[in-house]
Amino acid sequence: MLLSTNWTNVLIMTGIGIGVVFAILILLVLILQLFNYVSSKSSAPVKAAATQPAAAPENTSDRERAAIATALYLYFNEAHDEESYTLPYRHNEHSAWNSELFNTYNQNR
Repeated sequence: MLLSTNWTNVLIMTGIGIGVVFAILILLVLILQLFNYVSSKSSAPVKAAATQPAAAPENTSDRERAAIATALYLYFNEAHDEESYTLPYRHNEHSAWNSELFNTYNQNR
């Protein structure tokens, strides 16, 4: 069986398969670069306007400016409530369910 294999055809098919994969990858890279080029051309005026800082209105008081500065400081330093990362669940170790499991587990020993 091994001797009847036409290795020339095997190598040609392997080369064609690898060539197709790399051709598709190159085509995808070119398509993504085209999308990037089109999106950068369509949103160029918006990016230029967004990079300029907005001027504060002239009628803001010192208190309002201090509040804005404090809010920006807390936002950029991530000083926010940590509760969003924890579950507000307290485990009661002396519940009826836990005592039932504890008794069953200890009786089997």
